[in-house]
Amino acid sequence: MNIGIIGAGKVGTALGCVLKRKGFAVTAVASRRQASLDRARPYIGEESIYTLDNGRVFASADVVAVTTQDREIHKVADQISAQGIALEGKVVFHTSGAHASCELSPLDKKGALLGSFHPLQTFPDIEAGIAVLPETYIFIEGDGAALPALRTLASAVGREWKLLARESKVLYHLSAVFVCNLLCALLYSGEGIMKRIGIDIEPFYPIIRATLRNIEAKGPLSSLTGPVVRGDAGTIEAHLTAMQGMERAREVYRSLSRVALEMAEERGEVGAEQLAALKALLGED
Repeated sequence: MNIGIIGAGKVGTALGCVLKRKGFAVTAVASRRQASLDRARPYIGEESIYTLDNGRVFASADVVAVTTQDREIHKVADQISAQGIALEGKVVFHTSGAHASCELSPLDKKGALLGSFHPLQTFPDIEAGIAVLPETYIFIEGDGAALPALRTLASAVGREWKLLARESKVLYHLSAVFVCNLLCALLYSGEGIMKRIGIDIEPFYPIIRATLRNIEAKGPLSSLTGPVVRGDAGTIEAHLTAMQGMERAREVYRSLSRVALEMAEERGEVGAEQLAALKALLGED
C-alpha cells in the first residue's frame, strides 16, 4: 500500500511518521509551504517525495490522506479533479472530524473511493501526536470499497477503529468539542475565578485528574459530586451571589448546574423539596 499525504501539518506529519514506523510506504508528502515540508522530513524520512504539487502525490500513491485544515479539503478535491489525474480505484480520505467523506465528492466522479479517517485525539504539536496515536480510537466512514483500506490503516495506527455513519459526523464532532475543547474553556473559566483570590490552577490538578479517573472507571453520571447532587441550595445561592459582576462565569455555572440537576434527578438521590429549591435558584432569568 503506497500512501501519499497532502497537508504537512501536525496531523499529517504525525500520521505519516507512525505509518512509516509501522512499515507502510509513505511515497509522497505535499504542502503549500516549503517550510512545512522541511519540518515534516525528519519525521517521515528522506525516502519520500516532498513537493508543492498535490498532483505528484496522487501519481505516486494508491491511498491518499488529505490532512489539510477543514476549509481546504474541498479545494484540494476540486483542484485534483480539474487536473484530469487518473484516480480509478485509488482510496482518498480526509482527517476532518466534522465533515463526512462527501467533502471529497469531486473525486468520486473520477473513480476514487472516498473516506474519512479521524483520530479522536488532540494534537498540540507533532511529537505529542506521534506519542498518543497508538492509544487513540480512530473513527472511519466512507464508501464500502474504501473501508478495507481505512480499517487496515486505523488498526495499524491507533488503538481501535470505530465505524461511523455519514450523517453522524457532525454530532460526533460536537461530542468531541464538548469533552475536549470546551473542557479547556471550562478550566480557563475556573482559573479566572482562582486568580481573583491570588491562587493558580496547579493545586487543582489532582482533583481534575481524580475526576477524570472516576469518569473513565464509572462514567460521568456516577462520578458527579458537589452541591447539586447533595441538594445544597444554600451553597449554590452563595456561589451565585459571589459571581455578581462575573456574568460569563455565572452563565456557565448556571447552565452546567442545570445539567448536573438533571443528572441528580436521574440518580434519584435528591428529595422533591430540594429539587424544587434548586430549580428555582438555577431557572432562567
